Amino acid sequence: MDGQTSVMSKDKKLTIIPAKAPLVGRAVPPGSKSITNRALLLAGLAKGTSRLSGALKSDDTRYMADALRAMGVAIDERDDTSFVVTGSGKLLPPKAPLFLGNAGTATRFLTAAAALVDGIVVVDGDQHMRKRPIGPLVDALRSLGIDATAETGCPPVTVKGTGCFEASRIGIDGGLSSQYVSALLMMAAGGDRPVDIELLGEDIGALGYIDLTTAAMRAFGAKVEKTSAISWRVEPTGYTAADFVIEPDASAATYLWAAEVLTGGSIDLGVPNGAFTQPDARAYEMIAKFPRLPAEIDGSQMQDAVPTLAVLAAFNETPVHFVGIANLRVKECDRIRALSTGLTQIRPDLAREEGDDLIVQSDPSLAGRRLPAEIDTFADHRIAMSFALAGLKIDGITILDPDCVGKTFPAYWRTLAGLGVKYANEG
Repeated sequence: MDGQTSVMSKDKKLTIIPAKAPLVGRAVPPGSKSITNRALLLAGLAKGTSRLSGALKSDDTRYMADALRAMGVAIDERDDTSFVVTGSGKLLPPKAPLFLGNAGTATRFLTAAAALVDGIVVVDGDQHMRKRPIGPLVDALRSLGIDATAETGCPPVTVKGTGCFEASRIGIDGGLSSQYVSALLMMAAGGDRPVDIELLGEDIGALGYIDLTTAAMRAFGAKVEKTSAISWRVEPTGYTAADFVIEPDASAATYLWAAEVLTGGSIDLGVPNGAFTQPDARAYEMIAKFPRLPAEIDGSQMQDAVPTLAVLAAFNETPVHFVGIANLRVKECDRIRALSTGLTQIRPDLAREEGDDLIVQSDPSLAGRRLPAEIDTFADHRIAMSFALAGLKIDGITILDPDCVGKTFPAYWRTLAGLGVKYANEG
């Protein structure tokens, strides 16, 4: 069966047929999920009409847009890559709990933004989201005098907002996720006083994402100053409407960069490799070294690129030890376990966990062999997309629940098909 037919199916399994030739062509990644959700929230908090172009339309951004609509924001989706957002400068209490699926960015950002609502907001998600920690963010909100509760330390979260803060300083443990810090920064500009936000400890997941946040805030009129390496001051400026261009998603680009080096191909992403501002773009320098990846890779500042690099490492000339990736345990799934499980499905002992590290043994002779393996994606889009790369070189790689890529890259399978990748439909 040809690639286009299988891509358009709704089957729960998809087997990749190994590439017989280098992948060549143009494949532009979708807009950045991280930037799209930041821009949607900031535009929703702003007074006036904002136009967001180059945006991602996916499950995660749809949850964010629908939640904002439920709080009184008008959002017009005129085409596949833009949003026109009109806000009053104030979010209204929703009539029902906000359901955000397994969208971590939307859940964390809206939990903090709920403090600006004069009323009660319940932020909830699916069974996967209900296992993802949010306690540090809830504790930080409480330190401002905000009535916020999460009985299990995970969603659902109930916030009784007033738009006012009782304090002007927040200490936040960002070790589990930089999204906690970004959520507080974006919320703080809508308050009634300047707020100082400081990290408790120096460990933080992907500090570069905070830079994305502050850049977006400034684009919508906020005044935010970095006062030290781990602290920021936010003035109570509120937000003003703006036209905002969203760059392509660097995390999505990693799959295409890896597909290119695995097959000896040439893929035009439509944007220079050095033009990305997102932290995961750092992975390009690593991928370009294949098949001589470094013996140790610190994934702490490019966390969403680790699944791509781990699968690529299976074909490397020498073993690769991934460190600084403990946060992957609390992503959409336990990605360290998912990666080690999937890789050992392909070949026993191909990978192992060592505490919160992952060691990939590497075996270039895997390429060209038939090694049937059904990859459990654990409903995680990044596990599905990264293990598809293994299927470019190994016969028999089957991806379970391939539709989970809709979370951030709905056209992923069609994009690969456009480069010449074919699939077998298994139903």
